Amino acid sequence: MKALTTGAVALATVLGLVGTSAPAQGPNGQPVERFGRVFAVSVCGRMQVALQARCFGKVVTDARGNIINGKPDLNRNVTPSGYGPSDLNSAYGLSPAKGAPGSGPTIAIVDAYGYPNAEKDLNTYRAQYGLGSCTTTNGCFRKVNQNGGTSYPRTDVGWAQEQALDLDMASAMCPNCKILLVQASTPSYGNLAAAVNRAATLGSIVISNSYGGSESGSTTYERSYDHSGVAVTVSSGDYGYGVQFPASSSHVVAVGGTRLVRSGSGWSETVWDGAGSGCSSLYGILSNTQSATVTGCPNRAVADVAAVADPNTGVSVYGPVTRSRSGWMVFGGTSVSAPLIGGIYAAAGAFGGYPTTKLYGSATGAFRDITSGNNGSCPTTQWCTAGSGWDGPTGLGTPQGASAF
Repeated sequence: MKALTTGAVALATVLGLVGTSAPAQGPNGQPVERFGRVFAVSVCGRMQVALQARCFGKVVTDARGNIINGKPDLNRNVTPSGYGPSDLNSAYGLSPAKGAPGSGPTIAIVDAYGYPNAEKDLNTYRAQYGLGSCTTTNGCFRKVNQNGGTSYPRTDVGWAQEQALDLDMASAMCPNCKILLVQASTPSYGNLAAAVNRAATLGSIVISNSYGGSESGSTTYERSYDHSGVAVTVSSGDYGYGVQFPASSSHVVAVGGTRLVRSGSGWSETVWDGAGSGCSSLYGILSNTQSATVTGCPNRAVADVAAVADPNTGVSVYGPVTRSRSGWMVFGGTSVSAPLIGGIYAAAGAFGGYPTTKLYGSATGAFRDITSGNNGSCPTTQWCTAGSGWDGPTGLGTPQGASAF
């Protein structure tokens, strides 16, 4: 079996386990899932209760649920696997950012629960890739609770891993941006909505949200994602065809997922079969954005754009492996793509109105059109199968430079 190209996920620890049945549970109690040639665990689990979201981060493990790169002695310098910032910038057509850390606009990361080592772990990632320090001291990093204060929620390892992923992806795409981490008390729709509103009041031009749940009962909270002049990016989900909220909100940029591989001197992408998509049953089309003639959906269709999400072609992240120790991990899921796209929006700079208005008016050449792959079966083929132009799993495609936004 061929090794993956430079920057892709190291598979040596799992190649000998291809025929092994995965155990019932991984390190945080969630089931170990098989994705092609790798195993991964959904760090926030797959189960949910009414009006509660789950995050969409998937950490790569071996067949027994041991986190790859996370299980050696975490005090030594373990070389990270997975795509790093230079890979991602190359794949999505970004030039190296100019300016010192914190000199750019603010991108907010909204997640649930606490993460005491967020600043320290973020700067380990940034130091590894030469992105410069982003700290409270230099004004680049700020962490608040959903009320804007510094009494933080209780720690949850899975959600802390999600936060590490989000912070690292935002840094990878916009290293000079200010980063605001807003921690909701719990992943209830109400608390996450409060955190999104808090991020908007604190001057963010981008708010990244890597979580979702059922549309049922969500209408009370949709207004919290309506912030003109702010790019609110949201993961489309990790379980194939089927709409998730808040990705189905008319006012957000819904971000699907791809499999990203090197192709000669460039890159190629196909649909990641876990990417969420579909036609909303609750929310209409925002004026001057999507149209039924484009999507085949009379309401809001998901997704708008996409980026890498397949755990087989995952990204490098530094964060909490356990409650007490941090290390290098490899992540997939649309929790990768939402903050990555958010970082590109932040790199593009300020804009007026709703970002999807410009998105659907962008020149075709601003995106890599994804024309291969699907995420399941659906009533209208376009909602789950890639093709020329818009499709559900990848939307308009993946950006080729910040000018797309």
